[in-house]
Amino acid sequence: MIVLDGTHGEGGGQILRTALSLSLLTGAAFTLERVRGGRSRPGLLRQHLCAVQAAASIGGAYVEGAELGSQRVLFAPSGQLAGGTYRFAIGSAGSAMLVLQTVLVPLLHADGPSTVTLEGGTHNPMAPPLPFLQSSFLPLLRRMGADVRLRLDRPGFYPAGGGRAVLEVTPSTLRPVEVRRGSGVTVRAVATVANLPPSIAERELKKLRRQLREHAPTLEQEELTASLSPGNLVRVEVEHGDEVACFVGFGERRRRAENVAARVAGQVLRWLESGAAVEEHLADQLLLPMAWAGGGAFDVDVLSEHTRTNVHTIAQFMDVPVTLEERGEGAGVRVGRNALR
Repeated sequence: MIVLDGTHGEGGGQILRTALSLSLLTGAAFTLERVRGGRSRPGLLRQHLCAVQAAASIGGAYVEGAELGSQRVLFAPSGQLAGGTYRFAIGSAGSAMLVLQTVLVPLLHADGPSTVTLEGGTHNPMAPPLPFLQSSFLPLLRRMGADVRLRLDRPGFYPAGGGRAVLEVTPSTLRPVEVRRGSGVTVRAVATVANLPPSIAERELKKLRRQLREHAPTLEQEELTASLSPGNLVRVEVEHGDEVACFVGFGERRRRAENVAARVAGQVLRWLESGAAVEEHLADQLLLPMAWAGGGAFDVDVLSEHTRTNVHTIAQFMDVPVTLEERGEGAGVRVGRNALR
């Protein structure tokens, strides 16, 4: 039985999600003590409970502590991963995309194809939103060999949630990849509004055009009509070679649209200046599939506490070294004994 401390590193839900995924993949049982012990509201919130329940469903697991507020979880998988048709509903605006990431790699190794309907927050400011996964993470996973598709049926913004997305997974074998910064970049900026005046998106795009003018961004305005809540998302996708780096920002009450756009533009410019292949949020998400594939490599512009926490958690389940070659704020990340460079 692997015993984990939920206060380690960033002290949030990252440890739980990575542990659930790797427990399903390796068959190793674990106990997580002091769940989300580094947060002001420790214990399982709805999205974390949904992740536990989803993992238990596909892995036939025995679970203790699967209740709201629980600060201790015991998870013991059966050793079998069942494909099939699933529906996982958070019941709040909590991130359905984090539930998706918990079960995605295990479902690649299930006994058959899976169709997973996820309900809750699809556009959540505290997690990678669905457009980030579609544009940046899933294309890289497909490059690693994954047969996976994701579509949005209904957007779910905070506070109502109510979003719905459908994930389709066919069993696949992941292979190691190296992610390099491609030569030349193409920049696409998208401003999305739901139940809000289109003028908000127009102001954001105007600001992005000014701040990113030397990179000649294409500008797109998107209006989502099926959302239960008002919402605003700004994203900039930077295509370089075969990869896409995605940067996102969410509108908030009493926060000017120009400030939302300016913050995202600043992230884009810092990443472009760094020469890194991957930005900090994608780095965090690539570690687990690369470790399971047995290898991988990339440079990242910002080495986050989430990434460090993921490295530590992976080491509790797998004998696959992850090396961080730190330099300034960023790092070179090498996964596996025979690093690709």
